[in-house]
Amino acid sequence: MIKGKVHSIESFGTVDGPGTRFVIFLKGCNLRCLYCHNPDTWKMDGAKEYSVKQLLDEYETVKEFVRDGITISGGEPLLQIDFLIEFYKEAKKRNIHTCLDTSGSTFNPLDKELMLKFDELIKYVDLILLDIKHIDDIEHIKLTKLSNKAPINFARYLSEKMIPVWIRHVVVPGITLNDKYLFQLGLFLRELKNIEGIEVLPYHTMALPKYEEMKMKYPLEEVPSCTKDEAKRARQVILYGYKGEKWK
Repeated sequence: MIKGKVHSIESFGTVDGPGTRFVIFLKGCNLRCLYCHNPDTWKMDGAKEYSVKQLLDEYETVKEFVRDGITISGGEPLLQIDFLIEFYKEAKKRNIHTCLDTSGSTFNPLDKELMLKFDELIKYVDLILLDIKHIDDIEHIKLTKLSNKAPINFARYLSEKMIPVWIRHVVVPGITLNDKYLFQLGLFLRELKNIEGIEVLPYHTMALPKYEEMKMKYPLEEVPSCTKDEAKRARQVILYGYKGEKWK
C-alpha cells in the first residue's frame, strides 16, 4: 500500500481551485523559488504518512462543508506521482471533483515509464492548477534553480490531452512584474487549447516570520509586496498576449 507523505491538511480551502475544497499539502519540492512561503515543505523529513483511505475518510467527515472537491498541492505533489494516481483513482470512484496544484517541474517526455504514469494520472484529474513561475528560461532558473522546459512541455501535453487548466502566475516586483515577460506569457498561453482560467497572484511578504522561525534568510527581504492594482494591470498585459492584441 502506497502512503502519501503529507505536510498538512486544510479542511476548508477557498483559494486552491473552484469553490470550497479539502486541500492536502504534500511534502517534497524540487524547486527553490525565491518567494516560496512554504520552505518547510521542501524536504520529506517530518512528513506524516497517510493511506489513500485515511485521507478520503477524513474528507468524508467534512464533505458537507466542502462540497466542491479535493485539491492536492505541495510542495510539488508530482514527486509522489504513484500516490497521486492511487488517490485520485479512488476519489473518482466516490464521485469527488479532483484538482491538482502543480508546477509541472517533474515532467519529462523522454522518460517513457514516467509518461505512462502521467497518462494514467490525468484520467482521474478534473482540473489542474498549473503554476508557471516565469516564461523566460534563464529568469526561471534564477527564480527557482531549475529550467522552465518541464512546465512548458507539461502545459503543451495537457493541451494536447484537453485536460482543463487554470494558469497561476505570481507577480513579483523586479522579477515577474515585467510587461515584456507578462506579454510573452500571454502569447504562450494563446497556443494552448485548454485554458479555463488565468489567476495572477500578487507577491507578498507574509512568509518572513516562517523563515525567521526556521532560522533561514529570506531571499526577497528587500522586495516590496505587489499591490492589487499592479496585479490587476499584470493580468491585463497577459490577456493582451493571450487574445493576440497589441501591447504598446
